[in-house]
Amino acid sequence: MRKVSCLARFGNNRAEFLFSQANRLILAVLFLTAVSRAEVPHPNEIPIPVESDSAVAVVKDSANASNDSSQTAKPAKTNSGITELTPINVIGHYQNKTGTTSAASSGTYTSQLLEDRPILRPGEVEEVVPGLIVTQHSGAGKANQFLLRGFNLDHGTDFATSVDGVPVNLPTQGHGQGYDDLNFVIPELIDHADYFKGTYNAAEGDFSSAGAINIFYDKQLAHPFVTATLGSYSYYRSLGAASTDLAGGKLLLGLEAMHQDGPFVVPQDYNKYNGMLRWSRQLGEGTFDVEAMYYSGEWNATNHIPQRAATEGLISIWGTEDSSDGGTSHRYSLSTSWKGQLGGGVLSANAYIVQYAMNLFSNFTYFLDDTVNGDQMNQKDSRWFFGSSDNWQREFSLLGFQEKARIGVDARCDLIDPVGLLHTDHRRVLESWGVDSVVETKIEPWIDLDNRLTPWMKVMLGLRGVYLNADVRSDYTVNSGSAEASMLLPKVTVVLGPWAKTEFYANYGDGYHSNDVRGATATINDKSGDSVDKVTLLVRSRGFEIGGRNDAVPGLQSSLALWLLDFNSELVWDADEGTTDASAPSRRMGVEWSERWQPLPWLLFDLDVAYSQARFINPDTNGQYVPEAIESMMSAGASIHRLGPWSASLFVRYVGPRALVQDNSERSAASTLFNGQVAYDFNRNMRLTLDVLNIFNAQVNDMEYYYTTRLKGEPAAGVSDFEIHPSEPTSFRLSLTVKF
Repeated sequence: MRKVSCLARFGNNRAEFLFSQANRLILAVLFLTAVSRAEVPHPNEIPIPVESDSAVAVVKDSANASNDSSQTAKPAKTNSGITELTPINVIGHYQNKTGTTSAASSGTYTSQLLEDRPILRPGEVEEVVPGLIVTQHSGAGKANQFLLRGFNLDHGTDFATSVDGVPVNLPTQGHGQGYDDLNFVIPELIDHADYFKGTYNAAEGDFSSAGAINIFYDKQLAHPFVTATLGSYSYYRSLGAASTDLAGGKLLLGLEAMHQDGPFVVPQDYNKYNGMLRWSRQLGEGTFDVEAMYYSGEWNATNHIPQRAATEGLISIWGTEDSSDGGTSHRYSLSTSWKGQLGGGVLSANAYIVQYAMNLFSNFTYFLDDTVNGDQMNQKDSRWFFGSSDNWQREFSLLGFQEKARIGVDARCDLIDPVGLLHTDHRRVLESWGVDSVVETKIEPWIDLDNRLTPWMKVMLGLRGVYLNADVRSDYTVNSGSAEASMLLPKVTVVLGPWAKTEFYANYGDGYHSNDVRGATATINDKSGDSVDKVTLLVRSRGFEIGGRNDAVPGLQSSLALWLLDFNSELVWDADEGTTDASAPSRRMGVEWSERWQPLPWLLFDLDVAYSQARFINPDTNGQYVPEAIESMMSAGASIHRLGPWSASLFVRYVGPRALVQDNSERSAASTLFNGQVAYDFNRNMRLTLDVLNIFNAQVNDMEYYYTTRLKGEPAAGVSDFEIHPSEPTSFRLSLTVKF
């Protein structure tokens, strides 16, 4: 394996040149601006030990960190005349104390965690969900791969994501069902995120069987700021955000531009532009918000390659068999929401409209099917989707019991035209393997009821309904048609406690994921012409979990969960092949353990450990293992958060071996990566941050597969081999942030 320099490669193309020059200019301007505004440190910025029964308190200026709700300490005179400081309430990385969740595996992470954690790619804002691994097997502009609870979730099939109430997952998507592309997310603007795992929450619907996350942006900033970043492998990024008063409300604006090449032989040349605009104000008895988002990206892709090609020196470990792979994508959205008092309860209403498009070129089998032109495919997806998510909740007493009821409905319509699969050679179309237009409508009413039966026992009952209707118009007339399906999904949760700041949970629920609706109307394989069986639109899952949570020790939050999840069938549409793959029913089970320890206000430790097992319930002769299912993971971190002018963190992530084929005869290798960050505040207006990614230059893989491919000159039947996508080598990113 050739070694790659960790120094940035400054290319000659115009986009890269513009990015580099712009960032250099911004860095210079920011530095001069901040120095000119430099102040002698305020006494309240100096860490002062405080004699108390608890840990040492550190005084910090609340203006020193965006998204930080810590309260500035106030001096107070004692009888001896010595000035003491009131202890400070530091948020920490998670808000998962007893009484805040209804399952041991659910919780909330804060913006402070994202501030303290080095992030390689935007999708890693979801990796802070305990037990979730976010990785990549292709170009930077493509949706990430997700691993959680015995799943290779592909690009999001069973993990649901929303941002400010707008769903991200895309059904009947050109590349993968439930496609979850987070490249439009700006991590610095996230206020917090609520996450759930399992099938127990009535408010979560499609794609949430393994888990779900709801990400929320800030509504306003304490100070405008600008950040400029330079990094290894031609990484350049500029970000600016500000908020101001406007028309009786608050306006928040964020703009981002980024370029990166990565260590690959064919530079990724990934250029992306992001923007978000949000206006919030009081309206009646509640708060009204309007939010617009913009994202555009274009990139080259180095997909996973055959291990034999790298071992024999035919392809560099950073090389590619098809240099024309890559794509473009954009996402534009407009949403509104209102939350406030209505009818004796609280109404939350949200509506959205999104325009999305993707044009993706990939070659995963090289010359296996077409020995002359190769197997490159073009996956297209263009759609408008719109919908709403509304719920009303009210607390009341019934027969002497405390009750809280929530009633909601989610509705969504996707107008997809086209969604298709084309055979290409260096992005030149050779033939169509199927191009369709689809109208997919989904309505999901739901209700849950919290019953406080005793001071130490709460029972939650929920029910979610699903109705899905689809109409497909295919260029292969025999694959056109309509389909519909419906389902009822009951949920039950019992919460016992708290006793000595300890709670216990028992959860049950039915969930589901929808299949690509083309599989419900197709009768032939567009690519091969072979007949295929139609698939069901909705696939039921059924989950169980028991667990507990404890925070009796000051500064320590602990949780433990044991879970089980059954799927009736893992029927999914394989967009790479243009057909459906059927499998037997499956069962997954596992255990998750999480620890959050804050021994001092400025010192935090995080630990997550998870083990899972995924098996087919009625296996065939090929074996019992579910291929690609994650089995074990561990993530841990230590953070010093604003100890005087200094902050620092070190995070480690371990992913254990997993079965790559059904009989478990081929397994992936384990991987361990260390990432670190050091930051220094020159004053309350300027911060310099250094992120070091893959600190020890571990030569491991982000993703591994095992299947048959063919390189030129190999037998016509191809060769079964490991397909690998290496983790990026050691890289550095230096960021300067100035607040105004």
